Amino acid sequence: MRFEAGHPVRVEFTKWGGRPHWSFTGIYLGEDEHGEWIGHPVGTEFARPGHGWVADWESVSLVPHHDAAHFPAFNRPNDRVSSQIYVDMCTPPVWQDSTVTCIDLDLDVVKKFDGSVYIDDEDEFEHHQLEYGYPPEIISMTEGSAERVFLAVKESQAPYDATPERWFEALSLHQGK
Repeated sequence: MRFEAGHPVRVEFTKWGGRPHWSFTGIYLGEDEHGEWIGHPVGTEFARPGHGWVADWESVSLVPHHDAAHFPAFNRPNDRVSSQIYVDMCTPPVWQDSTVTCIDLDLDVVKKFDGSVYIDDEDEFEHHQLEYGYPPEIISMTEGSAERVFLAVKESQAPYDATPERWFEALSLHQGK
Protein backbone atom coordinates (compact mmCIF):
# COMPACT_ATOMS: atom_id res chain seq x y z
CA MET A 1 0.00 0.00 0.00
CA ARG A 2 1.34 3.41 -1.00
CA PHE A 3 0.07 5.26 2.12
CA GLU A 4 -1.69 4.50 5.34
CA ALA A 5 -5.46 4.66 4.97
CA GLY A 6 -6.62 8.17 5.79
CA HIS A 7 -3.58 9.92 4.26
CA PRO A 8 -4.61 13.07 2.34
CA VAL A 9 -3.99 12.96 -1.41
CA ARG A 10 -4.47 15.41 -4.26
CA VAL A 11 -5.88 14.71 -7.74
CA GLU A 12 -4.80 17.06 -10.56
CA PHE A 13 -6.27 16.77 -14.05
CA THR A 14 -4.91 18.90 -16.87
CA LYS A 15 -6.01 19.23 -20.46
CA TRP A 16 -3.70 18.57 -23.40
CA GLY A 17 -0.85 21.09 -23.50
CA GLY A 18 -0.76 21.53 -19.72
CA ARG A 19 -3.89 23.64 -19.39
CA PRO A 20 -5.36 23.32 -15.88
CA HIS A 21 -8.55 21.32 -15.44
CA TRP A 22 -10.15 19.65 -12.38
CA SER A 23 -8.34 19.44 -9.05
CA PHE A 24 -9.53 18.15 -5.70
CA THR A 25 -8.29 16.49 -2.53
CA GLY A 26 -9.25 13.16 -1.08
CA ILE A 27 -8.45 10.54 1.50
CA TYR A 28 -6.35 7.52 0.55
CA LEU A 29 -8.47 4.48 1.34
CA GLY A 30 -6.37 1.53 0.20
CA GLU A 31 -5.65 -0.79 -2.65
CA ASP A 32 -7.22 -3.86 -4.24
CA GLU A 33 -6.78 -5.81 -7.46
CA HIS A 34 -8.28 -2.91 -9.45
CA GLY A 35 -6.02 -0.15 -8.17
CA GLU A 36 -5.81 2.46 -5.45
CA TRP A 37 -8.96 4.01 -4.01
CA ILE A 38 -9.47 7.62 -2.91
CA GLY A 39 -12.44 8.82 -0.88
CA HIS A 40 -14.14 12.18 -1.21
CA PRO A 41 -16.35 13.00 1.79
CA VAL A 42 -19.16 15.53 1.95
CA GLY A 43 -17.46 18.94 1.87
CA THR A 44 -14.84 18.05 -0.75
CA GLU A 45 -14.07 21.04 -2.98
CA PHE A 46 -13.92 20.26 -6.69
CA ALA A 47 -12.52 23.09 -8.82
CA ARG A 48 -11.43 23.91 -12.35
CA PRO A 49 -10.76 27.31 -13.91
CA GLY A 50 -14.03 29.22 -13.86
CA HIS A 51 -16.08 26.53 -12.11
CA GLY A 52 -16.28 24.62 -8.88
CA TRP A 53 -18.48 23.35 -6.10
CA VAL A 54 -18.41 21.83 -2.64
CA ALA A 55 -19.83 18.31 -2.70
CA ASP A 56 -22.82 17.53 -0.52
CA TRP A 57 -22.48 13.82 -1.32
CA GLU A 58 -19.79 11.18 -0.91
CA SER A 59 -17.81 9.75 -3.79
CA VAL A 60 -14.87 7.42 -4.28
CA SER A 61 -12.46 7.32 -7.18
CA LEU A 62 -10.07 4.70 -8.47
CA VAL A 63 -6.52 5.10 -9.73
CA PRO A 64 -6.40 1.92 -11.83
CA HIS A 65 -3.45 -0.45 -12.06
CA HIS A 66 -1.73 -1.52 -15.27
CA ASP A 67 -1.36 1.87 -16.96
CA ALA A 68 -5.09 2.01 -17.67
CA ALA A 69 -6.11 5.13 -19.58
CA HIS A 70 -9.12 6.08 -17.47
CA PHE A 71 -10.07 7.44 -14.05
CA PRO A 72 -13.38 6.18 -12.58
CA ALA A 73 -15.47 7.99 -9.99
CA PHE A 74 -18.45 6.52 -8.14
CA ASN A 75 -21.09 8.79 -6.61
CA ARG A 76 -23.64 8.35 -3.88
CA PRO A 77 -27.10 9.58 -4.89
CA ASN A 78 -27.34 13.37 -4.70
CA ASP A 79 -29.11 16.38 -6.17
CA ARG A 80 -26.15 17.84 -8.10
CA VAL A 81 -25.09 15.09 -10.51
CA SER A 82 -27.12 12.38 -12.19
CA SER A 83 -24.23 9.95 -12.63
CA GLN A 84 -23.68 6.93 -10.45
CA ILE A 85 -20.45 6.18 -12.34
CA TYR A 86 -18.39 8.73 -14.25
CA VAL A 87 -15.22 7.54 -15.97
CA ASP A 88 -12.86 10.09 -17.51
CA MET A 89 -10.71 8.82 -20.37
CA CYS A 90 -7.23 10.16 -19.74
CA THR A 91 -3.55 9.39 -19.97
CA PRO A 92 -2.60 6.70 -17.46
CA PRO A 93 -2.68 8.35 -14.01
CA VAL A 94 0.74 8.85 -12.42
CA TRP A 95 1.57 9.26 -8.73
CA GLN A 96 4.05 11.98 -7.73
CA ASP A 97 4.42 11.84 -3.95
CA SER A 98 0.85 12.24 -2.63
CA THR A 99 -0.54 13.73 -5.86
CA VAL A 100 -1.97 11.76 -8.76
CA THR A 101 -1.96 13.47 -12.16
CA CYS A 102 -3.34 12.72 -15.61
CA ILE A 103 -4.38 14.48 -18.81
CA ASP A 104 -8.14 14.47 -19.42
CA LEU A 105 -8.86 13.38 -22.99
CA ASP A 106 -12.49 14.49 -23.24
CA LEU A 107 -14.37 11.19 -23.63
CA ASP A 108 -16.32 10.00 -20.61
CA VAL A 109 -18.29 6.85 -19.90
CA VAL A 110 -21.33 7.67 -17.78
CA LYS A 111 -23.78 5.45 -15.94
CA LYS A 112 -26.75 7.40 -14.63
CA PHE A 113 -28.65 6.43 -11.51
CA ASP A 114 -31.49 5.28 -13.81
CA GLY A 115 -29.13 2.61 -15.22
CA SER A 116 -28.52 4.13 -18.66
CA VAL A 117 -24.91 4.00 -19.92
CA TYR A 118 -23.37 6.12 -22.66
CA ILE A 119 -20.15 7.67 -23.98
CA ASP A 120 -20.18 11.44 -23.52
CA ASP A 121 -18.31 14.35 -25.16
CA GLU A 122 -17.54 12.66 -28.47
CA ASP A 123 -17.96 16.03 -30.20
CA GLU A 124 -15.46 17.66 -27.82
CA PHE A 125 -13.00 14.81 -28.43
CA GLU A 126 -13.25 15.28 -32.21
CA HIS A 127 -12.86 19.04 -31.91
CA HIS A 128 -9.82 18.79 -29.61
CA GLN A 129 -8.12 16.27 -31.89
CA LEU A 130 -7.85 19.07 -34.43
CA GLU A 131 -7.48 22.06 -32.09
CA TYR A 132 -4.79 20.54 -29.87
CA GLY A 133 -3.25 18.10 -32.34
CA TYR A 134 -3.71 14.86 -30.41
CA PRO A 135 -1.21 12.34 -31.78
CA PRO A 136 -2.70 9.25 -33.49
CA GLU A 137 -1.56 6.95 -30.65
CA ILE A 138 -3.38 9.14 -28.09
CA ILE A 139 -6.56 9.08 -30.20
CA SER A 140 -6.36 5.30 -30.55
CA MET A 141 -5.62 4.80 -26.82
CA THR A 142 -8.56 7.01 -25.83
CA GLU A 143 -11.06 5.39 -28.21
CA GLY A 144 -9.96 1.88 -27.19
CA SER A 145 -10.18 2.72 -23.50
CA ALA A 146 -13.66 4.24 -23.92
CA GLU A 147 -14.92 1.14 -25.74
CA ARG A 148 -13.54 -1.26 -23.10
CA VAL A 149 -14.83 0.80 -20.18
CA PHE A 150 -18.25 1.27 -21.81
CA LEU A 151 -18.69 -2.51 -22.15
CA ALA A 152 -17.43 -3.15 -18.60
CA VAL A 153 -19.82 -0.56 -17.13
CA LYS A 154 -22.76 -1.76 -19.25
CA GLU A 155 -22.13 -5.36 -18.18
CA SER A 156 -21.50 -4.39 -14.51
CA GLN A 157 -18.06 -5.98 -14.54
CA ALA A 158 -15.82 -5.28 -11.54
CA PRO A 159 -15.06 -2.63 -10.44
CA TYR A 160 -18.29 -1.30 -11.99
CA ASP A 161 -20.43 -3.55 -9.82
CA ALA A 162 -20.74 -3.57 -6.02
CA THR A 163 -16.95 -3.23 -5.59
CA PRO A 164 -17.07 0.48 -4.61
CA GLU A 165 -19.33 -0.30 -1.63
CA ARG A 166 -16.33 -1.62 0.29
CA TRP A 167 -14.55 1.67 -0.33
CA PHE A 168 -17.55 3.79 0.67
CA GLU A 169 -17.48 1.85 3.97
CA ALA A 170 -13.76 2.60 4.32
CA LEU A 171 -14.45 6.28 3.64
CA SER A 172 -17.00 6.41 6.44
CA LEU A 173 -14.31 5.13 8.84
CA HIS A 174 -11.84 7.89 7.88
CA GLN A 175 -14.08 10.96 7.61
CA GLY A 176 -13.22 13.71 10.00
CA LYS A 177 -9.85 12.23 11.02
